Amino acid sequence: MKKQLVILSGKGGTGKTTIAAAFSKLAQNSVIADCDVDAADLFILLKPEIINEVKFYGGKKASINKDICTQCGICESFCRFEAIKNFKVDELLCEGCGFCQKICPQNAIDFQPVISGSYFNCKVDTSKNFLFARLMPGEGNSGKLVTALKRNASEYFFQNGNEWFIVDGPPGIGCPVNASITGADLILLITEPTLSGLHDLERIIKLIKLFNISVRVVVNKFDINEEMTSKIEDYLKAEKIELTGKIPFDETVIRSLQQEKSIIEFPASKASIEISTIWNSLQN
Repeated sequence: MKKQLVILSGKGGTGKTTIAAAFSKLAQNSVIADCDVDAADLFILLKPEIINEVKFYGGKKASINKDICTQCGICESFCRFEAIKNFKVDELLCEGCGFCQKICPQNAIDFQPVISGSYFNCKVDTSKNFLFARLMPGEGNSGKLVTALKRNASEYFFQNGNEWFIVDGPPGIGCPVNASITGADLILLITEPTLSGLHDLERIIKLIKLFNISVRVVVNKFDINEEMTSKIEDYLKAEKIELTGKIPFDETVIRSLQQEKSIIEFPASKASIEISTIWNSLQN
């Protein structure tokens, strides 16, 4: 049975990408997508071969036609983002609202699509399709880039007889998270035994309930604060959400990241054994 697994966390730094990289190694017939477009880093561990790059046009920016502009200054005085100075548009400050174009009496302002980022089609382990994206600094519309990335990855997923579509989603609960969740069969949340970890776990579970998607939870480094881990377990019981696994703190994880390797490449480590157990439990 085909299954789309989206791995999320309410906050950054919980070990989400470390676990996504491990699952990517364990899954035999799979497509993998890194949807953390603001800070993609799964490629560091998977070391893909980039096949091609696709430019992403996420919005429009204003530009002033100097041949028509009379330098009346109306656009500059009305731009709330202060993106127009000396009759030039600063693309980093321009939010693409288009108001300057509407009020220009000379129709001297063009409004054209601009490149906001790129996504990359890759191969890992010789046969698996892997996709990741990069949003350019200062650009918005990260949710649209995630949607474009997932749409392209889905084509590989359904065309090539894969069993798993593994998505390493972004942290938080914003637009890119909403775009990552779309189409998921199962969401795996990675949390940590801290007060902020529990708080952000509660927030993202509230979001997922709106989508009516099956969700499970993993507590990473559970043994660094077992009292907080117990509070997380109590919360999950109250919400009737399955706790799929508890990964112990393991210094081997640190060494694996220093070597730019997946923890699965260290099969005797405590973390690797537990992550493999969690992966096996997801097969049902």
